[in-house]
Amino acid sequence: MSLKEVLRTCGVSRRDFLQYCTAISATLALPQTFAPQIAEALENEDKRPSVIWMEFQSCSGDSEAILRSGRPKIGDLILDVISLDYNEVVMAASGHLAEEAKNQAMEKNAGKYLLVIEGAVPTEDSGVYCCVAGDTALNHLKKAAANAAAVIAVGNCASFGGIPAGHPNPTGAKGVKDLFSGKPVVNLPGCPCNADNITALVVHYLVFGDLPAVDRHLRPKFAFGKRIHDNCERRGHFDAGQYVDAWGDDAHKRGWCLYKMGCKGPETFHNCPTIRYNDGLSWPVMAGHGCVGCAEPGFMDTMAPFYKRLPDIPGFGVESQATKIGIKLVGAVTAVFFVHGIVNMIRNKGMVKRVEAKHLDNSEKKGEGGK
Repeated sequence: MSLKEVLRTCGVSRRDFLQYCTAISATLALPQTFAPQIAEALENEDKRPSVIWMEFQSCSGDSEAILRSGRPKIGDLILDVISLDYNEVVMAASGHLAEEAKNQAMEKNAGKYLLVIEGAVPTEDSGVYCCVAGDTALNHLKKAAANAAAVIAVGNCASFGGIPAGHPNPTGAKGVKDLFSGKPVVNLPGCPCNADNITALVVHYLVFGDLPAVDRHLRPKFAFGKRIHDNCERRGHFDAGQYVDAWGDDAHKRGWCLYKMGCKGPETFHNCPTIRYNDGLSWPVMAGHGCVGCAEPGFMDTMAPFYKRLPDIPGFGVESQATKIGIKLVGAVTAVFFVHGIVNMIRNKGMVKRVEAKHLDNSEKKGEGGK
């Protein structure tokens, strides 16, 4: 059944479909004039790319996120435009049948399929801490990446190691970009990744036959080109020095800035404020919870503790210009986060050494006292 037939069966009008294409172009930071090209690409059955979706050290949060995507409803039908040949969460087959389907798809579409990876990859002890079908996640990744057209890492775990890579990282968890070379990689971090960004990335690939421009962390600029702080609906309160001091206080009820409550929005690059979650209904800061920086590398260590603000960054009065604030703030905040991250990791990793040193010092003092 073609996409047009699917849309007709589901009661989706041509106008609704074009509105969806316009929304996708906005997510990709493209002019609305690209909507017809997007529609044409989605309707072209010859362009259906094979997608192999593999999951390793993960909670399946990213799979669950895209399965629940529904803004607009046509988002649920985008899978009719690709050939999802392997995904453990949604496929009916299991065991040997599932592996056979994956291997056949990889062989048939060698050099053409998109490889989507969800979850971190353990590397300690030859990767034995995550095995599928009798082989390690590390070997599965290398084999699948070898003949892929491109690799897409969804979620912070696949992108940067995420929660599994947090200190002390006993399994040696890493993001996929650190484990092979020779293939283009795009990271779509977040915990979970926003399903709208996954859809937009696939649409970009269908329309242009290539992956979008990325930043230094291999994140697409259309989704990670601006700080959350830049587009946050509470930004005005930050500029005015109006902060929440305690959960549930009057300032919290009035929607003031959550920086003092640990919000990491000033140093997190993501489009959460503009596309939001739950069909565009809300996102953490809008719901009253600070950003934890889940789109950034090493966020489990560098952004913790999540409910404490970082070393003091002063607010500004309403008479200050937001542009001047932004220019001065980005350098200051980056430096503070960088130093805080180093201190935090040193604190974690050097805890035992400090305790030993303290005991040694006490012992020496006691010895001097004895003399």
